Amino acid sequence: MKRVLTVLALLIIALAVGVGVYLYSKQPIRQGQVELRNLQGSVTVRYDERGVPHLRAENETDLYRALGYVHAQDRLFQMEAIRRLARGELAQVLGPKLLDTDKLFRSLRIRERADRYVAALDRQSPAWKALQAYLDGINQYQDSHAAPVEFDVLGISKRPFTAEDSISVAGYMAYSFAAAFRTEPLMTYVRDQLGADYLNIFDLDWQPNGVLAKTHSQPGVALAASDWKDLNALARLTEQALADNGLPQFEGSNAWAIAGNRSKSGKPLLAGDPHIRFSVPSVWYEAQLSAPGFELYGHHQALVPFAFLGHNLDFGWSLTMFQNDDLDLIAEKVNPDNPNQVWYRGQWVDLLNTEQQIAVKGQAPVTLTLRQSPHGPIINDALGTAAGKTPVAMWWAFLETPNPILEGFYQLNRADTLAKARAAAAKVQAPGLNIVYANAKGDIGWWASALLPKRPAGVKPGFILDGSSNQPDKEGFYPFSANPQEENPARGYIVSANFQPVSPTGMEIPGYYNLADRGQQLNRQLSDKNVKWDNEANQQLQLGTTTAYGPRLLAPLLPVLREVVSDPDERKLLEQLALWPGDYPLDSISATLFNQFLFNLTDATLRDELGNDFFETLLSTRVIDAALPRLAASADSPWWDNRATPAKETRADTVKVAWQASIAHLKTTLGADSAQWLWGKAHTLTHGHPLGTQKPLERVFNVGPFEAPGTHEVPNNLSAKIGPAPWPVTYGPSTRRLIDFADAAHSLTINPVGQSGVPFDRHYEDQAEAYIDGMYVQAHFSDEEVTANTRSTLKLLPAR
Repeated sequence: MKRVLTVLALLIIALAVGVGVYLYSKQPIRQGQVELRNLQGSVTVRYDERGVPHLRAENETDLYRALGYVHAQDRLFQMEAIRRLARGELAQVLGPKLLDTDKLFRSLRIRERADRYVAALDRQSPAWKALQAYLDGINQYQDSHAAPVEFDVLGISKRPFTAEDSISVAGYMAYSFAAAFRTEPLMTYVRDQLGADYLNIFDLDWQPNGVLAKTHSQPGVALAASDWKDLNALARLTEQALADNGLPQFEGSNAWAIAGNRSKSGKPLLAGDPHIRFSVPSVWYEAQLSAPGFELYGHHQALVPFAFLGHNLDFGWSLTMFQNDDLDLIAEKVNPDNPNQVWYRGQWVDLLNTEQQIAVKGQAPVTLTLRQSPHGPIINDALGTAAGKTPVAMWWAFLETPNPILEGFYQLNRADTLAKARAAAAKVQAPGLNIVYANAKGDIGWWASALLPKRPAGVKPGFILDGSSNQPDKEGFYPFSANPQEENPARGYIVSANFQPVSPTGMEIPGYYNLADRGQQLNRQLSDKNVKWDNEANQQLQLGTTTAYGPRLLAPLLPVLREVVSDPDERKLLEQLALWPGDYPLDSISATLFNQFLFNLTDATLRDELGNDFFETLLSTRVIDAALPRLAASADSPWWDNRATPAKETRADTVKVAWQASIAHLKTTLGADSAQWLWGKAHTLTHGHPLGTQKPLERVFNVGPFEAPGTHEVPNNLSAKIGPAPWPVTYGPSTRRLIDFADAAHSLTINPVGQSGVPFDRHYEDQAEAYIDGMYVQAHFSDEEVTANTRSTLKLLPAR
């Protein structure tokens, strides 16, 4: 027995040692010396207490090569996963369940656009040389180190990263902004199948001349029941392709700049917190880059060498999403005698057909036939082609504009004047971004960056367009001067929060904008002339959990609720709700009750008309946020009637049903005692890793859960989808940054999880608790402070 136990103990020790050695081989190396090919001189990388690298090189090319190396150390799997998603190559490592996602991304034609884009780049430009050096650094790391754990689990083979991969990631970014896939089929269905009265709550003009014909005997395009089913399937696929893969999706954002005459320090202040789907690792990789003539503390995205957020002692900028509609869906009219032809400008035109092979783990490759009309790629081919189905083409600015986005961000990383920042912003054409800028000289500015198409008069691109008409035509693009923008406004501040912006020409800019409530809340506070702003006050602004949305929606319903709610305990909850200011601290009961009621009200009014599939699609769009307050205020809306019953329900009837369902669900889910219905218990954040969707791997790779304050469309925009309690948070501030240009060396920041994406690394989740608690950390900038806070030093030397 002793021998058996001894052998068993030795086996356990050997296994533990083996696992330890294996995991240790996967960890980043942040101490010592490493030789790199193609370096002209040595590069010093000092890692601070959060694992942020501070790189100092003798020239910019060495600097970017070193950045690629250290970025890969911490984020190689993220780089691999995001390029595979963008290029439609996930099924090769994740199997048949990702085949539809791959088909979707192949149908977007990001791969082909990336190939053409890279072929046209100037090989002598500084931006190209920087990109090549950065990719070389990534590839040198990959070639010389053990593959990440995720590579081993999924059976991923190493292969070089290329410029085409980097541009494909830019395409993924542009796609993740595009709300058209989810919204346009839905709005067209409401318009054409339900009618004008049902469209009213969405605040969209009724365009009877734009209705897609319902029969082939009418002119225009016919959409059959199978087409609506496929369009909704496409809408759901475009949502799930982002939600299911543990990768960042760009959703919204806050940013503001405050002029020196409104600040305590007398210098401009800059604040920003882009709203992005939470993931492990988080989207941003912090790094300080230093070389003769160049200094920047930046936040970088995987496979992109230039910071998308950044600052130094002289200037800085943040981003929000413009959310302009840069993607049109177009229903093509098919020749009844030739299914490979569509009607275009007065004649039948052949579709172009190509085939691609998609590698699928565990089975034979799948052939995907892709078609293209003169309007663009046929996007519903992602669902498979079938005779008689209406082809739906896609016009997308990412495919159709020059879009020198790499050059734009290369220049923005060096834009120490308003003029330079403006010129850089003009080069960002897709996706549309708001660039909010400030500098130590005293300037503040904002530019809505996009190349905006000229559509024919009267065309409403929020609906599927008729390909047999001139609706999809583009008459060129507006000049950048017509884009919304401001420089040094008299009011002394600029705020950008995804609300609809105004062009200096007054022209309409179609888009899928967020409600104004969040921006109005920020604007109310920033406009207070009695406040002299500093970073402490800006922290409170970023962490705010209040807007007027909840009380605004409830106002017309409170009299109705008082009529239909009779239970004394429920009446007490109702009166508490009537006094609720619309805030979302962890201990709020009214916030929990309101959000449950919001779902049940939505469910009781809209599901019966839309059906389950389109209803779920609606919950993933931005238009639902604007529709619900309008619905609440419209006592005669046809949505109140439940089509599933013979009676005609009134608003009071449906509100009563929603209230009772809300109370019942909260009692079942959170307990009979309403004192336990605390927001923090029902609203939680878990940072999900791509492998964390599989049990029991979630215990190893995911981070959380944490009780989360805030909610959808408050400044601290920790958002969960409309639904029944409990509410898992899906997206929110991807970082929080605050800079006072009187002391830009002491900016504030935070990462939602940690700097490293390597499981079991000490920086994998070391900021997660501080983030959810609303804490900030200081970003080290000066050489003295970097030295004082250095925990390890890595020396990169030219290979001998």
